[in-house]
Amino acid sequence: MERGARRGEGSRIEPQVLIVDDHKLFADAVGPTLSRLGMNVSMATRGDEAVEAVRERPFDVILLDLGLPDQSGLAVGKAILELRPSSAMLAVTAVDDPQVVKEALRIGFRGYVTKDVRVQRFVSAVQAVLEGQVVIPRQLATAVGGARSAEDRHAALLGQQLTEREREVLALLVDGASGADIAERLTISTNTVRTHVQSVLTKLQVHSRLEAATFAVRHGLVAAPAQQRAADGRAARAG
Repeated sequence: MERGARRGEGSRIEPQVLIVDDHKLFADAVGPTLSRLGMNVSMATRGDEAVEAVRERPFDVILLDLGLPDQSGLAVGKAILELRPSSAMLAVTAVDDPQVVKEALRIGFRGYVTKDVRVQRFVSAVQAVLEGQVVIPRQLATAVGGARSAEDRHAALLGQQLTEREREVLALLVDGASGADIAERLTISTNTVRTHVQSVLTKLQVHSRLEAATFAVRHGLVAAPAQQRAADGRAARAG
């Protein structure tokens, strides 16, 4: 898998982050915080600039404003993912529309963050997708899961095939857990984990762990990730 991370001082890997937003205030608020955490941050203010930047080199995480001045952020995200499918794309917007969330997830975004949250929430979201999680605000995850389209109904039928243990495994995949983590938390062997994961992929008709996690969140098959719930709780207490 291609990665945008590069080696910094010593053997440290610097995650490569691209912020795509025409509002300098947002980039100035989030960028320095990510840089202080050892991430290499680049900026773009238009969709065409973002696509060109991604064409030149890969990025690990892309924070993409859906309200860009030159074109739809969803269209930009789709174009970028066609070029760099391994990039973790986070939608950033002032609009908390469940239908937009669903469309973003369908395209291949790894998460959705609204602009009214604290800077630390953006940082947590970037860290979460770097760990393989899918990031959606709890209230939007509930709304997305509640919108029952024909596609959702089909997904629900696929989900009904999962055993209780497979649902536990799927929930941990959504939480970004590795095979070893799942084995430890469920007290089973890694070979058994691989068997359960393969069964989940087959039953949900997807091809990867990440695709299974995104599918599960998009169609409300499991609850929001545990770490995300904890972060939302901390944010609520802080506010």
